Amino acid sequence: MEEQDETITKHEQLLQHIEKLQVGSKISVRKLAKHMGVSEGTAYRAVKEAENMGIVVTRERIGTIRVEKKPRGISEQLTFADVAEIVGGQVFGGSDGLNKTLVKYAIGAMKVEAMMRYVEAGSLLIVGNREDAHSLALEHGAAVLITGGFGTSAEVKALADECDLPIILSRHDTFTVASMINRAIFDRMIKKKIMLVEDIIAGKPKPEVLKASSTAQDFREMTEKTGYVRLAVVDEWNRVIGIVGRKEIEELTPEQPIEKVLIRRPITATLQTSLASAAQTMMWEGVDFLPIVDRNRKLISTVTRHEVLQAMRDAQQQPNAGTGETFDHLIWNGFAEEKDEDGGIVFHGFITPQMATDLGTISEGVLTTVMIQAATRTAKLLSGCDYVLDNMSTYFLRPIQIEDAVVIRPIILESSRRTCKLEIQMSYDDLPVAKCILTLQSIDH
Repeated sequence: MEEQDETITKHEQLLQHIEKLQVGSKISVRKLAKHMGVSEGTAYRAVKEAENMGIVVTRERIGTIRVEKKPRGISEQLTFADVAEIVGGQVFGGSDGLNKTLVKYAIGAMKVEAMMRYVEAGSLLIVGNREDAHSLALEHGAAVLITGGFGTSAEVKALADECDLPIILSRHDTFTVASMINRAIFDRMIKKKIMLVEDIIAGKPKPEVLKASSTAQDFREMTEKTGYVRLAVVDEWNRVIGIVGRKEIEELTPEQPIEKVLIRRPITATLQTSLASAAQTMMWEGVDFLPIVDRNRKLISTVTRHEVLQAMRDAQQQPNAGTGETFDHLIWNGFAEEKDEDGGIVFHGFITPQMATDLGTISEGVLTTVMIQAATRTAKLLSGCDYVLDNMSTYFLRPIQIEDAVVIRPIILESSRRTCKLEIQMSYDDLPVAKCILTLQSIDH
């Protein structure tokens, strides 16, 4: 077993060992456990954690291997290995090309001559048991996905191995396979759109920190240097033990240590925390400074509320073309904003069949989502701030039919810098069908 730092856990030692492995190395849980002197269960948990981190993948007939972590900027791009996993496929040949990136996919539902107009290097041809199409696609630099549970010949397999382009066999039909791939692409687009703390600390210099033994004068000098009014305090292993701000050291003389005025066990975030979650945490806890830590609570960087909110505003100003839609967006797509005769905001929309339950009634969850959307949009139009739901009381008064045209009328009851209280009424044919009273909290205050 390698010599290890006794201050870190066995789990962390295993992760560090995996991270140091050469890209392409095969990983065996049994061999890893024996090499590191741990149980196979402990080794297995570390391998699964490494898989979640994106530095290890498990592939059929190949095993678990060390891979290069993909940058978040290209996270929406699928590889042929991803496609095989998505469709539950079996790799028949060309496994050395599984790491290649999928550029586009085409469905081979035409003559071979016409089919080749849509096939290019890096693409994926989805087709049935047509060996002539399989061979021609591989010769044009495209991988092949064979649907319907069909196979192909040994000659085609040899060509795939020669071209390093995978042939994937799937038991699903062509429509199902195309739908699964399309859904995966949209899911990755949504993930890319969601900004993480990792995105805003990239390129930031190493944070200035204090020790528990640092003095008030050390704090003042460091705040003048950095411009921050709060700083992280770490121990000898760079683990966060607290934070301190100007308010805490006001009564200290320059020579006094800051240890007695530390805010201990501060709220922290990780690289994978979303900016929206970080902003909401700051709002709920009333803090404007978050240390960013790793798995062992060791300090990586720090962020302020201003940095988080500014990054969120910048992201909202980016064009949204080509990004996937969440359920909230899909539900709200059928509603339009208008002004009533008094100049107030109202929303008009139709109840679609997708909003119904198995019993044919309209889903109360969908109606609740629609009213929350109306409330947050109204509050944002009023103040320009982003809001999250604090509490809500909902009343469903009358049944609603599919394809009914409903009107949603928001009424602002009270608005302040921190909160906005509204009454939302949904009506059909001038009769109220649902109503709620809710409070929204601003994440921008």
